Amino acid sequence: MKSLFGSLSRERVLTFISAREQGYAREITEFWKCPDRPIKRELNSLESDGVLVARSYGRTISYSMNPRFFLRKELSALLLKIIDAYPPVWKEKLLLNRRRPRAKGKSILYLENISKKDSL
Repeated sequence: MKSLFGSLSRERVLTFISAREQGYAREITEFWKCPDRPIKRELNSLESDGVLVARSYGRTISYSMNPRFFLRKELSALLLKIIDAYPPVWKEKLLLNRRRPRAKGKSILYLENISKKDSL
């Protein structure tokens, strides 16, 4: 799909943020096991184009889809279809959204129905 988005890094950024609703540069590069420079470049480019919005948490900048972007619903629908086409192992890893350590004995929750995001 990199030809559709212009680069593999852009596809990686958009699918990650679409699946997890937010993300920061290091988290994205660690997930995809890729260099950080192209990911940071794409994050900055997508923010300047109005596709993403950035929020600072101390020294960390978190990115999410811009709710005011005029093609947000269409882009989200396309990205969710792309995520559905991923192999099950990648899809499961991508949709596992753990932000902090789990309490002892607590089960893992998966985002099973990703089409719920479409209604936002």
